[in-house]
Amino acid sequence: MRIAFLTAPEGVEQVELTQPWQAVTDAGDSPELVSTKPGEVQAFNHLDKADTFPVDRTVDEVSPDGYDALVLPGGVANPDALRMDEKAVAFVRGFFEAGKPVAAICHAPWTLVEADVLRGRRLTSWPSLRTDIRNAGGEWVDEQVVVSHDGSGTTLVTSRKPDDLRAFCEAFTEEFHKAGTGAKAA
Repeated sequence: MRIAFLTAPEGVEQVELTQPWQAVTDAGDSPELVSTKPGEVQAFNHLDKADTFPVDRTVDEVSPDGYDALVLPGGVANPDALRMDEKAVAFVRGFFEAGKPVAAICHAPWTLVEADVLRGRRLTSWPSLRTDIRNAGGEWVDEQVVVSHDGSGTTLVTSRKPDDLRAFCEAFTEEFHKAGTGAKAA
């Protein structure tokens, strides 16, 4: 499976990128880093700069058709920047429209709020997003991992914080493989 990881040029929480990336690799799948700008992504350890990671493609160059699933890492600044980029929001929305699985952790559901894909869904996130998720029609719960399915066949896996990463990675890799979307890589 080919899995897109969408991040802004800076602000992604490093561990929320690297651990899911490793989980995808360990599952025998191919992760690809997609961002709104070419070059490198500046990751953070909370508020401190961490490592940089090379961007494989930009949202201008891709579509959900080229991927089997999407992972949205958190970090406060990362989803805040993504939700201000129309092409990034459209890219995310496209996975839901195509019925492809999506995984989001911590602050990443902010991008899902902007994509208007949370109505009727049960999910979790960093607690400060609770009101935003409810205002977007979602049901926010304080649980380690939440897996929700909708009528279109889209599976959404969400988690609250870095402490939940092990359970998050196990859940989304299992759900991605169950989904068996069969999308052809571009």
